[in-house]
Amino acid sequence: MSRSSDHLVPPTYPELLSPAGGPEPFAAALAAGADAIYCGMGAFNARRKATNFTDEAFLAACRAAHLAGTRVYVTVNIAIKDTEMADALELIRRCAELGADGFIIQDWGLFFEVHRLMPDLELHVSTQANIHDLRGAVWCREAGADRVTLSRELSVAEIGTISKAGIDLEVFAHGSICFSYSGVCLLSSFACSGRSANRGMCAQPCRLPYELLDEDGSVIPTPGRERALCPRDNCTVDMLGELIGAGAGALKLEGRMKAPDYVYSVTGAYREAIDDALAHREHDDARATERARRLKRCFNRDFTSAYQHGTSGDEMMSYERSNNRGQIVGEVLGSRRANSPVGLHPDDRRVRAAIVRIRLDEPVGKGDLLELRHDDEFDQFLTVTAAADAAAGQTIECRAARAMPAGALVRLIRSQAALDEASAALHRDVARKRAVDVRVTARLGEPFTVELACSDDPTFSSRATGFTVEPARTRAVTADDLIEHVGRMGSSPFEAASFEIDLDAGCGMGFSAVHQVRARACAALEDAICAGYRARAARLSELAPFSDSARTASGPRGDAGANEPEICAIATSLDAAMAARAAGADRIYLTVDDLDAEGIDPARAQQLGLVPILDEVCREGDHDRLDPWIAPGAPAAIGNISELALAAKRGAAPEVRTCLPVHNVACIEALEAHGAAGFWLSPELTLDEILRIAPHARCPVGIIVSGSPRVMTSEHCILQVANACVHDCARCRLRTRALSLRNIDGKVLPVRTDIHGRSRLYDGNQLDLTPQMGKLIAAGVSRFAVDGTLLSPTGLASLVERAVRALEAVRAGRRPAKRLAGATSGCLFVGVD
Repeated sequence: MSRSSDHLVPPTYPELLSPAGGPEPFAAALAAGADAIYCGMGAFNARRKATNFTDEAFLAACRAAHLAGTRVYVTVNIAIKDTEMADALELIRRCAELGADGFIIQDWGLFFEVHRLMPDLELHVSTQANIHDLRGAVWCREAGADRVTLSRELSVAEIGTISKAGIDLEVFAHGSICFSYSGVCLLSSFACSGRSANRGMCAQPCRLPYELLDEDGSVIPTPGRERALCPRDNCTVDMLGELIGAGAGALKLEGRMKAPDYVYSVTGAYREAIDDALAHREHDDARATERARRLKRCFNRDFTSAYQHGTSGDEMMSYERSNNRGQIVGEVLGSRRANSPVGLHPDDRRVRAAIVRIRLDEPVGKGDLLELRHDDEFDQFLTVTAAADAAAGQTIECRAARAMPAGALVRLIRSQAALDEASAALHRDVARKRAVDVRVTARLGEPFTVELACSDDPTFSSRATGFTVEPARTRAVTADDLIEHVGRMGSSPFEAASFEIDLDAGCGMGFSAVHQVRARACAALEDAICAGYRARAARLSELAPFSDSARTASGPRGDAGANEPEICAIATSLDAAMAARAAGADRIYLTVDDLDAEGIDPARAQQLGLVPILDEVCREGDHDRLDPWIAPGAPAAIGNISELALAAKRGAAPEVRTCLPVHNVACIEALEAHGAAGFWLSPELTLDEILRIAPHARCPVGIIVSGSPRVMTSEHCILQVANACVHDCARCRLRTRALSLRNIDGKVLPVRTDIHGRSRLYDGNQLDLTPQMGKLIAAGVSRFAVDGTLLSPTGLASLVERAVRALEAVRAGRRPAKRLAGATSGCLFVGVD
């Protein structure tokens, strides 16, 4: 609930949250029954390629939504560069002035700046912020968040545990799933020329084909499983009761890049399912079948609810294809020449202009687009259009560009009925009318009065009076007359749900005068609903420009510490750690799993001077493994908000890893205030951006200068694409091998799957930033890490020695050696969009 004292449209629980990439999908979501709609404005959102909104269109959309009782959220869910902070704050202010109810934010710097400068605004923590346990949700609540959007990987049981946090929870109900944990994926940045998923420009490389390679670079065949990183779409329409029972406050539908017919159909199906769940209606096979049919006829890659059921295996993957699968509706029986009744031999594929005979297992409608595809020639598909309505069990004929073999599957990939329904909804004068309770008072000698109150929130009400009621000269007015004429609300955004008529006997009146009073009551109710937003807008307009008040590098510099430069190393074994130390590393890091594998406990790690690296994922089931490594006064490299919260509570010295992206001074200051004792900068930052923000940190700032950046972390084991899973990670031989994926551009990406079945994908090009060590030191960067995750102890030691030489050169006033042959500077000079 908003902290503002203004009377705004209240949230509905559970809230059906629908997407809108522009005004038409917005109207479709509203017409289909969405309780709230999320959309983007400007450039600071994770769907920058969507149409989004102009100010005028957004103002009109918010007004229409509020009058219908629907809330509007604006996504500002990307990492914010320091130079963008004031503009991002101005965008939020402008959107709030135009009518936005809340803001979905990823960047912690932006979050705390909005909370500081505009404390009345409602703030939602984006799924990009990677909150996946109770402790993280509690931290968000205490930080001032009104809602947490949970990671999509969570099970119903985990959601139930997190619901104890006492904060509104949003869960993902339907649509496309990111293969990686959101907010920690850099694959698009490194594989697609800087198109960052954390900046709203993801190129979706996970949907493309990949080859699985062995240690020698030879292809491991994966027939029919070419898309190793492509999940099916999420669908929870049959388990909404479970999600609601677990504490889901909002059920989110994905689709800000989707067309209005998709938004209308999916929103309508979930509206019906939620209403059934809330009414505790008994399961109705016919209704469930119709809902499933409606969803399958929208864009989908087939459906899964694996995450909600606590699994992440092959059952959630769409290995064969990444495009629309639609719904299977039948099978090709055969083909004939277009101008001949004679059938063709099943193997004759050369004939052009053919008539294809199709046996239907599902009904189709006139104008439906059908896809014909045979497993034997999977890439040689056709599309045809249904000429007329036909029922399941019928055989139809469709004209095609060529013959299709018998046995080809027929899929309905575009529903004409869905297009028509959405089009009709978009042509309504009012997308959705709000139910009102009506009271009419007609007493002789007193003003005729109409009172309206919103049925869903009676505190929104209005009253209008008009003519003085006189005795009838001819026929007296009846209660039914008043119900009919006051109930004609026409083009207003309201419709009557109930009437209370207080009518004296023998009253007479002209109905045109009645209509005028009703119209004034409707206008007054519109004004009452919008009044809170106007009051908030007036207050926000009085704030000074944020260019003067935002915490950025252009403001006063903080009390930055002067830290002695250190060479750090990330090792994967005790042997590698000792080799790195012998090569001159001052500070050694190992993952918790690697320390466990070496039989080293937290106390022993401290004695050996080894800093534990905690996972970027910390779900409820990870606590027993990860929490013991956070100890009072001891350093730990933490990968998420939950671990930061625990470290602050225990008085540890947490170093924020790159998977908690820090792109601005406000983020540095906010996380330092919440216990951060060090930062490892995001590999998406440019040198200029580092030079801008690093001097403002009071604690040590580090950067990885050598090694292969991690570009993805997934709950699903990538190695399952080999179709050889033994369902026991400890015994998996594939997991012990140095396997890789190769994309369509020939780029090789090493894969490593841990003992828990989570996979990490790495950039195949080795990073080398040692030539820039002098400038980085001048900016305040003091820790320079060699990431040996993919290296042998000897390889790690070699790169550590090189980093040591680079540091010695800088100290001696010389330039470090040139970049290694074949290595790259990553994003350091090109940046990300």
